[in-house]
Amino acid sequence: MISECNWTAAARHADIVLPATTSFERNDLTMTGDYSNQHLVPMKRVVMPRDEARDDWQVFADLSELWQSGGRERFTEGKSELQWLETFYNIAAERGASQQVALPPFERFWQANELIEMPESEQNAAFVRFGAFRADPQANPLKTPSGKIEIYSERIASFQYPDCPPHPMWLEPDEWHGNAQPGQLQLLSAHPAHRLHSQLNHTSLREQYAVAGREPLTLHPQDAQARQINDGDVVRLWNHRGQVLAGVVVSEDIKPGVMCLHEGAWPDLDLQAGGICKNGAVNVLTKDIPSSRLGNGCAGNTALAWVEKYNGPELALTAFNPPANA
Repeated sequence: MISECNWTAAARHADIVLPATTSFERNDLTMTGDYSNQHLVPMKRVVMPRDEARDDWQVFADLSELWQSGGRERFTEGKSELQWLETFYNIAAERGASQQVALPPFERFWQANELIEMPESEQNAAFVRFGAFRADPQANPLKTPSGKIEIYSERIASFQYPDCPPHPMWLEPDEWHGNAQPGQLQLLSAHPAHRLHSQLNHTSLREQYAVAGREPLTLHPQDAQARQINDGDVVRLWNHRGQVLAGVVVSEDIKPGVMCLHEGAWPDLDLQAGGICKNGAVNVLTKDIPSSRLGNGCAGNTALAWVEKYNGPELALTAFNPPANA
């Protein structure tokens, strides 16, 4: 189950899709500056919701009632959507007051329909990471066992994890050109330049970077020539985990033996053609493993794969088409 306002890849894979409103169809509060949070902004509805779309607040209120009689009242606590926005605003105002930041009453803020700029304190303007520690390490120790910056960690050493040593060092990846099979190239899955992860993959912005209608694959001229691949060709990448189609960009900007297919393409698997992803979702090829037993971070940024010019039947993209019953 998912609540969405677009037919994203996640929505297309859901059993139940609850249509949600866009930012233009709802009232809300937001901020500017992911790190600074410098402005508080009233987000007012500019158009009424289309068709069956509803705010998340309404969706979950109704779900609560379906789950249990009286659930809607318990979820909403008797407050309307705007009253909840006022509640959140007042919480922020209380916290701001404790730091000598005064916010106007909610009603005035909402009616004015103007952002509020937070003043920058002298302390924040002069902030230096670990500044107090640098000034006096004895009086301001770090929250480590030694109170210092630790290059070697006794605690991590005690775990005895072979994939996470107690000090920074290079470890051979599970898959890289150092253990490639004949003909394999190292595949990187860098962040794309034209979108944030998978966001906006379905929009006209895609026309600026797609190659032959596919996700672009950067390939060194030596590797392209050895495989009789030209700039702009559609190619097939594959390994034992899966296969994808991509459009080639031949470039000196990547090393020989390495190719790059950006992360974030919406999956578009064709089950009638061996499960090949027609849109070039690199996760089809990467390993689903954690970075280490301790870190458990994403380790999908390197893999090994073969690449060849695609000579199969033309496969139309369907990643951005709504389901037939939508």
